[in-house]
Amino acid sequence: MIYKRIFCVFVLLAMLFFYALPPCFGAAPFKVLVIMSYHEKYLWGMEIKEGIDKKLATICEIKYLYLDTKNDFAGGPEKAKKFYDIFLEYRPDGVIAADDAAQSMFVVPYLRNKVNTPVMFCGVNEEPELYGYPTSNISGILERVHVKESIAMVQQLIPSVRTFCCIMKEDPSSHGILKQMQDEQKGYSARLVTSKFVSSVNEAVETARELKAKCDALFITPMDGLPSREGKHLTTEEVTPLIVRTFGKPTFSENSFNVKSGILSAVVKTGQEQGSTAARMLLQAMRGTPVTEIPITRNRHGKRMINVTVMKSLGILPKPVYLIDTELVTMGKGDND
Repeated sequence: MIYKRIFCVFVLLAMLFFYALPPCFGAAPFKVLVIMSYHEKYLWGMEIKEGIDKKLATICEIKYLYLDTKNDFAGGPEKAKKFYDIFLEYRPDGVIAADDAAQSMFVVPYLRNKVNTPVMFCGVNEEPELYGYPTSNISGILERVHVKESIAMVQQLIPSVRTFCCIMKEDPSSHGILKQMQDEQKGYSARLVTSKFVSSVNEAVETARELKAKCDALFITPMDGLPSREGKHLTTEEVTPLIVRTFGKPTFSENSFNVKSGILSAVVKTGQEQGSTAARMLLQAMRGTPVTEIPITRNRHGKRMINVTVMKSLGILPKPVYLIDTELVTMGKGDND
């Protein structure tokens, strides 16, 4: 009798252990294909990858492919065509497509209304309707920049800021950000004077010089991939200090690496939120939830950041209350001299 009871307890414990295991344990893991719009070392993309991996890496097999459109926009469609061949061979259970180029170059021409595989987008600055989203198998998370909050933060540091201009790298994401600004600008506490798109480092510097007399502050998007006079594709870390030094007045942005590169301040959105949200939504779909029951969402969380080196160079002495819950970063000597 005692052995029978021991056996029953053992069976019960075994069943509890089995049901507590991760969904993919003991079976083939879900296969996930991730199409990234930019290059592997692009910091925003690395944040998105971190968010995806946190949710999926332990329970899924993940393959990352990179369109590299910051450095070679014209070559993106040809890469996307090759990635579709990989999609057919890999036969993933789900797809994540990050940022706008991945939508226009890969998802729309090859997957939208053509496959049943669930697809979740993230990092999309344009309105989803531009890509024909949502569909029966496509949903995701939009990327919206905390412009209103970033303007208010600049004004806390420099109350005299009443107008701002924009310098943006010529790419789909920047156009999406500008459209967001145009839609929201009536609610901003500073007036948007003008926006300029640039396609080279020299053009960016000359534009900063031109805008200096037209506005109190300058909004700058990431500049990765802008070519120098010699044709070398530079990084945000290399280009931003040149623009900031030429403008010579307060600057703000929307990414943490922009602030670390020489921007004064920002309320930043994070790639981790984008990636983890898209991964969570895709996992729901791969586990059986119809994509039509997974609505499109958007990022909500922002983080305050100030570059102390830049703040000191502008002679700003903020009230201590404005530094609460704010990440302070510094730059090495010479980074923004």
